[in-house]
Amino acid sequence: MTTEPNPSELEVLKALWSHDRLSAREVHDKIGEAQGWSYSTTRTVIQRMVDKGLVNKDSVHGLAVFAAADRKVDLISRLVRSFTKRVLEVDGALPVSAFTGSALLNAQELEELEQILEAPATPTSEKRSDP
Repeated sequence: MTTEPNPSELEVLKALWSHDRLSAREVHDKIGEAQGWSYSTTRTVIQRMVDKGLVNKDSVHGLAVFAAADRKVDLISRLVRSFTKRVLEVDGALPVSAFTGSALLNAQELEELEQILEAPATPTSEKRSDP
């Protein structure tokens, strides 16, 4: 089963989705203060996310940089399906119109999310895909 990010991890993922890949310092500069984190806390959260497979680590000119392991739409579709099944006990998807006010998703991403959510859930659609 795929690991679902907790609320703090989602904030890291949002920063990474917005900027493709970032160093730990850049992540901290973007969200650390709002989260009330010290720089060491930011590094710890990111490392745990690497260990969980939520974030990929790479090196650019000797600097560790991090990128979300999943595309935004793929992760959101898994979370929506999980929520509707576990909490609402619905096997189908929620209508994408429920997300039209989202500041996180643009029109193209909403269309893609709709296509994913309208497709039948399969074991492969529940797994992570490369960004």
